[in-house]
Parts: sequence; C-alpha cells; structure tokens
Amino acid sequence: MTVRPQVSHLTREVDDQEIDDQEVDDAALVEQSHHSPERFAVLYDRYFPEIYRYVAGRLGTQVADDLAAETFLVAFRKRESFDAARGQVRAWLYGIATNLVAQHRRSEARRLQALQRTAGERVTDSGHEDLVAQRLTAAAVQGRLASALAALSAADRDVLVLTALAGLGYEEIAQALGISPGTVGSRLFRARRKLRDALGGVNPMRKDFGDADG
Repeated sequence: MTVRPQVSHLTREVDDQEIDDQEVDDAALVEQSHHSPERFAVLYDRYFPEIYRYVAGRLGTQVADDLAAETFLVAFRKRESFDAARGQVRAWLYGIATNLVAQHRRSEARRLQALQRTAGERVTDSGHEDLVAQRLTAAAVQGRLASALAALSAADRDVLVLTALAGLGYEEIAQALGISPGTVGSRLFRARRKLRDALGGVNPMRKDFGDADG
C-alpha cells in the first residue's frame, strides 16, 4: 500500500520551499495543508518512520507498513479537526495509530503469544557458556515480559507501550488517548507494578519487547 502519493494526491515540485520545510512547525504545516494539501506530505516524511516502528513493535512488521500509512491517511482526512490548542501533532498521530492498533487486538495477542513460545528458541549460540547463559536469561525475561504484557488490560498496555516504544510523556499520552494526565500516571504505575512483579524485579521499561521481528 503506497500512501505518500495518496496523502498528498500530488506531485511535489522541488523548489526552495523544501529547503525550509524542516523549519516549519507541525501545527503550521497542518494549517497550511487546509489550502495546500501537498504540505501534509512534509508531516508524512517527518513522522512516518517512528509511527512505523511503534506499530511494528506492537503488531509486527507484516502489517506495520499498511497501518502506519493508514495513520497518515486518517490524519489527512481529519486534518481540519486538529486543534493546536489541545496538543501536538505528534501525539495526535500516535493517538490515531493507537486507535488503529486497537482494531487489531487479536493480532497483538497472537504476537505476544508467539514471543512467549519462541523466546527460548532464539538462542542458538554454541560458543562460550557464559554468553549462552546470558542470552538464555534475556530470552526467558522476554518470554515472561510478553506474557505479562498480554495479561495487562488494553488501556494499561496502551499507556505503557506509548511510554516505552514511542517515548511519549504524560501530557502527550493524555492527548493521544483522550484521558487526563492523572489517569495516565495511575495506569502507568499499575502496569509497571504488574510487570515488575511478573519479572521478579527486572526493569519493566526495557525495550526488548519492542523488537519488531515479524
């Protein structure tokens, strides 16, 4: 699914304006796109890679390209409803992406189950015993992490993954999910506690689970 031409339905001309695109803030680009739709392509170029990584981390690479592309199609269609006074474009895009991920909860559950099953199988080293032991431990932790993530509620998992994979702060997550920062904090505290308990005290915010293997 090729999205960039659809987002802009345009053939962008290379001119001096492109040199200055990196200096234009996100909200201004959205506003400009109301009258010049091709301006939205700058946001696509700016944020597609990280939206792709976020979706791939949750659902795998097989569907990440399509869903990341769909995120920008939805955003383009709804661009006139974006209100800069309510938050940032980046958080708005992550909110759209998270809503699309929510439509694939079963795929996410299957991915987490697969990570649980294959965690030990990924260790194929036949060399130094200490290195093998370390990798086996890491694989076991990843398997338990996948199991713990699967046990979280969808709401708690969204907050945790937006923190760990996307690196969003409380205010950004609140905007993305349409909840208060206080609710973000309580959900994140609950999710971290459950994961820490499941992992026997191992840091639950490590990004091993964000590996975008298919």
